[in-house]
Amino acid sequence: MTGSILIVDDDPVQRRLLEAAVTKFGHGAIVADGGEAGLGVLDGPNARDVSVMILDLVMPGLDGIGVLKAMRERGIHVPVIVQTAQGGIETVVSAMRHGAFDFVVKPASPDRLQTAISNALKVEAVEDEMKRTSRRRGGHLTFKDLITHSPAMDRVIRLGQKAAASNIPILIEGESGVGKE
Repeated sequence: MTGSILIVDDDPVQRRLLEAAVTKFGHGAIVADGGEAGLGVLDGPNARDVSVMILDLVMPGLDGIGVLKAMRERGIHVPVIVQTAQGGIETVVSAMRHGAFDFVVKPASPDRLQTAISNALKVEAVEDEMKRTSRRRGGHLTFKDLITHSPAMDRVIRLGQKAAASNIPILIEGESGVGKE
């Protein structure tokens, strides 16, 4: 499984269809029933799990453009695939100006949706690698630069963060060449 997709749509039928498609493509799915709920996921403990967001533009309460604006204000950088049943050129331009990565018109074909998700994941991976390389060259690597999917390594990272916050000397043991530095 490669990355979870956050699905933000007020229509329960559309959410279920998207969730089934995303799962079929081999991704995890996180669903939210509106803009506020979607932002809650991005601000919550599962935020790190979200690789791409599929966002409906027309929703009651906080609409898609409002979500895009809030993401920009909060510094949340997740590729967003915007979808709506009303696909006018003005809507597309507005969504792209507010930070959308791609745009699909409902009902989107599974092939089109899979292509949009795949492209978003590829671009995000390249951008992450560029940021990591830049920090590595500058000698500013952080715990966020460690790539792991293991609960044991998550525990090691948490312990490392606690140790880094204190002035207590620590000793790291291990075989030669395993990257203790």
